[in-house]
Amino acid sequence: MYCGSCLRDNALAAELLARGHDVVLTPVYTPTRTDERNVSGAHVFFGGISVYLEQHAPLFRYTPRFLDQLWDSNWALRLATRRQIKVDPKSLGELTVSMLRGDEGFQRKEIGKLLDWLRRESRFDVVNLPYALLLGLAEPLKRVLKVPICCTLQGEDLFLDALGEPFRSRSLDLIRAAAEHVDAFLPVSRYYAEYMPDYLAVPQSKMRVAPLGINLEGYMPGHRDRSGPFTVGFFARVAPEKGLHVLCDAYKRFRAQSRGTRARLLVAGYLAPEHASYLDDLTEQMTKSGLASEFEYRGELDRAGKIAFLQSLDVMSVPATYAEPKGMFLLEAMATGVPVVQPRRGAFPEILEKTGGGLLVNPDDPDALAEALRQLQNDPSLASALGETGAAGVRAHYTVGHMAETVERIYAEVIRHPQGIPAAH
Repeated sequence: MYCGSCLRDNALAAELLARGHDVVLTPVYTPTRTDERNVSGAHVFFGGISVYLEQHAPLFRYTPRFLDQLWDSNWALRLATRRQIKVDPKSLGELTVSMLRGDEGFQRKEIGKLLDWLRRESRFDVVNLPYALLLGLAEPLKRVLKVPICCTLQGEDLFLDALGEPFRSRSLDLIRAAAEHVDAFLPVSRYYAEYMPDYLAVPQSKMRVAPLGINLEGYMPGHRDRSGPFTVGFFARVAPEKGLHVLCDAYKRFRAQSRGTRARLLVAGYLAPEHASYLDDLTEQMTKSGLASEFEYRGELDRAGKIAFLQSLDVMSVPATYAEPKGMFLLEAMATGVPVVQPRRGAFPEILEKTGGGLLVNPDDPDALAEALRQLQNDPSLASALGETGAAGVRAHYTVGHMAETVERIYAEVIRHPQGIPAAH
């Protein structure tokens, strides 16, 4: 899938490289998939096949590396990921705990491979883990490399809360213990910087907000053709927590009040196998409401398809049912001049406060969402003004350049004032 975290990290690495920094972006588990030039390294550490085998079959925790190369190879990993794989947190509790145990987990051999490679590389000034679920690496990395460790925070709570007990509590305990070895956490929004210290029980003083930024190439606000149907869009992973069912409910109410006009609801984004029935149920409900001809799922889109999809919309809404800490899809929509309607939760208020590109409504309230859609349909000048303001706001606050500048400052700070670097022997 096109993973938002991978897209963010790849865009950041590419921008830092363009600024003259020496950056190594190293994939874990599987090769990364991006819709821009992929700057990640060719070698995948903690290959997903090895990690799985070592978790479930003790023999593979001791196999020699020349054998591991067979299933760690890119061709084997790409073959294994050719079909969609379920990543339900409820089935990954034991593996999550094992990875967070670091040297004491079943994947200790994979840590050794990573450290051996890093020893042969030029010395790093800082290491940035992409999310807290890899904090089992913090202590070994700091002990061996003797450099500051940063960790980006970009949505871990949703996964951890879905693990179920005892794995959720055990994982949080391990993350809290490993946080001692982290010099700075980089939450991607102000909301997350305020929420995660209590959630993870880590000091607020370690938080450094590093807002998202996107590469604006191709994102041109265009003239909106008002002669066609009023087009409502949803662009995100198709899953219950992203709230497509809320939008469908709101759209039905919206159409009940706008029968004399033409409208449609377009959906695009990754659909995991475990959520296929969710989309099927929504499609059936829309059909029963007489709206089958107005509802269409366009699938997962590449970059060109994504931009074309967004440019076809009059308004976009992803009414997530949880406190979303990122919201990259909002930045992408507003960058093309599309106004958005979002629930007043998570990072959405701060994004719209900075950009001015949309309306906020009460969370989980289809009536309020339907009313906002009607407002934008009935007042094209308001929709145009929000679209223009949002496009300018993204360019003023949420470009990949702004993101890189902020991260540069954070890295410089932790390099100047590292915490707990082990003494050389």
